[in-house]
Amino acid sequence: MTVTVAERPTLAQRVRRWEGLPYWLVLPTLAFLALFFAWPMVQAFELAFRENGHWTLDYVRTMRNDLRFEEALSFTLLLIVVIVPVQFLLALGTALLLNAKLRLRGMFLYFFLIPLAISDLAAGIVWSAIFTETGYLNTVLQRLGVIDVPYIWLNPLEKQQLVLAIASAEIWRSTALITIILFAGLQSIPRDYGEAAEVFGAGFLQRVRYVTLPMLKPSLQVALLLRLILAFEVFATVIAITGASTTVLAAEAWRWQEQNQNANVAAAYAALILVLSLVSAALVLRVLRTPKEQMIR
Repeated sequence: MTVTVAERPTLAQRVRRWEGLPYWLVLPTLAFLALFFAWPMVQAFELAFRENGHWTLDYVRTMRNDLRFEEALSFTLLLIVVIVPVQFLLALGTALLLNAKLRLRGMFLYFFLIPLAISDLAAGIVWSAIFTETGYLNTVLQRLGVIDVPYIWLNPLEKQQLVLAIASAEIWRSTALITIILFAGLQSIPRDYGEAAEVFGAGFLQRVRYVTLPMLKPSLQVALLLRLILAFEVFATVIAITGASTTVLAAEAWRWQEQNQNANVAAAYAALILVLSLVSAALVLRVLRTPKEQMIR
């Protein structure tokens, strides 16, 4: 009787056997996204574009003819234009300061991160209390003699004031999140590049422009994508500060769902927010392409 001894697999065979391991490892993530993102998204689009089993644009027309649609869309875009550039400049400046290894930077970072623990609704309530007629801002200005009577900071007829109030709350609350992403990106940049540029006579701004920012593109992509998506979804802060004085797209989606009991039009608003977010994401990925991404066509 001949006994056959199984040959031990070679190293090459073992490597080939584990080539599919990464795909197996991402399966739980793909299942999660399919269950909690893709499927609800499909259901939302079906609510927005189907009625009694037939495709229709009636709900989109209802959304477009809504009296508050143009105000909600324009105010949302205006908030993004105001908030995102200012927030990124502040976040980048703060991240550069933290990366400079200044003394007590750990304590500064601790206090700087406190707003992250506050919800957007709580932040809106806090800043609403600051801007009211009897709020903190008017109290300080009156005691300093700058004004004699309380100033109406949240005037419903002055959209610029409402934008500034909401932008202040959003910048205060979420700038720390962008700072963390950019600071992590700065930590991954070797200091040799900046030191070499300094040896060749590059100033601080030149080093930031020609060395730091190009190498920071991956982190800028992530931060900008996250901030744009969150900006399109801003809701609680607006309601807490302005009440019914103005509106945004997310607030209109909530109004049609809860007050008008019309899930179809609410889904149309949600679909619009999703489309705007995807278009913005595509533009960001196009503009902030890394050198490796530019080589892939």
